[in-house]
Amino acid sequence: MTTKTAVFNSAAIPPVTSAADDTKGTFFVRIVGLAAFAHLLNDLIQAMLPSIFPMLKSQFSLSFSEIGMIALTYQVTASLLQPWVGLYTDKHPKPYLLPAGMMVTLLGIVCLATAGSYSMLLAAAALVGIGSATFHPEASRVARMASGGRFGTAQSTFQVGGNTGSAIGPLLTAVIVIPQGQSAVAWFMVAALVAVAVLFRLTGWTLTHGQAQLKILTRHQKEGLSRSGVIQAVVVIGILLFAKFVYIAAFTNYFTFYLMQRFGLAIQDSQLFLFIFLASVAIGTFAGGPVGDRIGRKAVIWISFLGVAPFALALPYANLFWTAVLASAVGLVMSSAFAALVVYAQEAVPGRVGLVSGLMFGLMFGIGGIGAAGLGQLADEYGIVWVYGVTSFLPLLGLATAFLPNTRKQTK
Repeated sequence: MTTKTAVFNSAAIPPVTSAADDTKGTFFVRIVGLAAFAHLLNDLIQAMLPSIFPMLKSQFSLSFSEIGMIALTYQVTASLLQPWVGLYTDKHPKPYLLPAGMMVTLLGIVCLATAGSYSMLLAAAALVGIGSATFHPEASRVARMASGGRFGTAQSTFQVGGNTGSAIGPLLTAVIVIPQGQSAVAWFMVAALVAVAVLFRLTGWTLTHGQAQLKILTRHQKEGLSRSGVIQAVVVIGILLFAKFVYIAAFTNYFTFYLMQRFGLAIQDSQLFLFIFLASVAIGTFAGGPVGDRIGRKAVIWISFLGVAPFALALPYANLFWTAVLASAVGLVMSSAFAALVVYAQEAVPGRVGLVSGLMFGLMFGIGGIGAAGLGQLADEYGIVWVYGVTSFLPLLGLATAFLPNTRKQTK
């Protein structure tokens, strides 16, 4: 055994038995936790980018459309690569893509901290997008391997790590970057380096135990949908993801601008409201997975869309206090659907965890990026307040859930 193998030997990581379902294997709490922590660090870095948009807009004299193009570059780069990364690693697993991708993100941080032109900002956004594309499919696969059959719980735990990072990112930006300027972005290199170390640990576990866990789970997986059922499910999921992530993009990219224009808040004060929203997203994401394991994926999807509609429709007409309350409700309820959607898609097409995860996360980034760019152009044309009035109707597209087919064996 080489020194490297000894370092990564996951025998040092004791499994934790899933009392809920011993027949499907072991729920490796520490591995799922490490995957979630790596996701936290990854998304913390990514959340920093939109958080400095107001600073970049002022420093580089950018329009809303140009800000939207930075978001589009990052998110579309990630979305186009993720399905291909997932498809390739389904056939040829490459655990070392995890730390390698984070190293690309590290390079993107360096470029962002030193950028002197708009084109360099776009290049930095693309590098961070490439790093994200290599992270999500493989990290999601690791979380599923370690789930012991509790797929919703593992997926939501993994995802809440990302949401928590997304919530912390704006706070760190407000404290570290905004007061000191663009060069302070380099402090986020610390998060990237810690993530690289964590991802090497996950890589070691995958090499020693991952395939054995995957074989156990494969014996218990549900039968997938027919070809026509898969097509129908893809169309419905596409509609739901469009509604969810275009609406979420309005908050993650432009909520600070909305608060500054509508209520006259300072940048740092508006970042606090963004943190409140993103924290509610993290809580909702974590709750959605275990609830979906108990009451069913489709039930969670129904609740997450139609349950949020009243809050969304009321938000454009609320004062500052109620805007914070309603935004928190929107984040809490609407975010509960993502883990359910991911697990539903994985069950619909068994044996393609990487591809499905890549498509789901890729659609998330792609739709979010296109939505950010489109919303930016609408904000330039009609104003950011008008944009929030129009997007408040998007949760009503959740009615498409009625056409989502059941998997062959009814999802619990």
